[in-house]
Amino acid sequence: MNRYLCAAAVGAISFAFVTEAAATEWNVSVWGKRRAFTEHVEKLAELVSEKTGGEFTMNVSYGGLSKNRENLDGISIGAFEMAQFCAGYHRDKNRVITVLELPFLGVENLEQEVAVSKAVYAHPAATEEMAQWNAKLLMTSPMPQYNLVGTGEPRDELADFEGMRVRATGGLGEAFKAVGGVPTSVTATEAYQAMEGGVVDTVAFAQHAHLSFGTINQADWWTANLNPGTVNCPVVVNIDAYESLSDAHREALDSSVDEAIAHYLANYAELLERWDSVLEEKGVQKVEIDPAVIAEFRTIAAEPAKNAWIADMEAQGLPGQELYDLVVNALAEAKGGS
Repeated sequence: MNRYLCAAAVGAISFAFVTEAAATEWNVSVWGKRRAFTEHVEKLAELVSEKTGGEFTMNVSYGGLSKNRENLDGISIGAFEMAQFCAGYHRDKNRVITVLELPFLGVENLEQEVAVSKAVYAHPAATEEMAQWNAKLLMTSPMPQYNLVGTGEPRDELADFEGMRVRATGGLGEAFKAVGGVPTSVTATEAYQAMEGGVVDTVAFAQHAHLSFGTINQADWWTANLNPGTVNCPVVVNIDAYESLSDAHREALDSSVDEAIAHYLANYAELLERWDSVLEEKGVQKVEIDPAVIAEFRTIAAEPAKNAWIADMEAQGLPGQELYDLVVNALAEAKGGS
């Protein structure tokens, strides 16, 4: 009898160890607060937990694990398993995906932004570059074309951009610089203070960020149709953590990406639908830029930025022209299918 009891006890202990080994808990580093920009991360965590019966869980931390500019570094050393970052925060570390931040690419909606991001993320050059940081590109955080909020009189002519101090990162910053602006790359979480303190005159953000980081509360006006481009902010996972997942948990993660993105797009669409009422509520003037002014801006900024980016990448041994052509072709295909 004792032998059977001992065997049962050993079996119970073994089962407990197996159960414990099967449980997976990931820490996820994002910043700010929960908002449209992080809804796909939240949805991913929810879906993965559901599909694994709670065996694979994700703890989403808003600034508690790392600063936003240090999320890729944290991934590289395994400080956490998943993180979100923006290419403009450290362009030298993620050169390949900065092709998606070139001005005036012609992306018209979030679905197209997802399509071009997927194409670039799947390119071997992007995979190899991220692997240097022990990171795997999992999904994008698609954002609409950025637009400006500002104080004082609206800046609706190119001459008004001369000397304008603008919070704009990456390719957007270069675009404004091309027409006389003075870009600064303060982080999203610093933008409100920069605007409040007069460090910048204007801030370039997508709608959700103007709301989340309070810059809309400082604004007198908003450019509704300037649409010079956007930034690219991937969600990445630590390669070691990803490869150590069981087949079932890895499948739960991979199969949830498209569902999480779909949820993100639906949620963002609701925000865009109520944007005009937000402007009215906060007393922010909606400024429509003359198409001729936008065309002039595009002529001055787009082609030189593209050529400079390609030359810079090629000089560093990266396939700059191939990557740019990939974006153009992926965008054309996305537009043809929409």
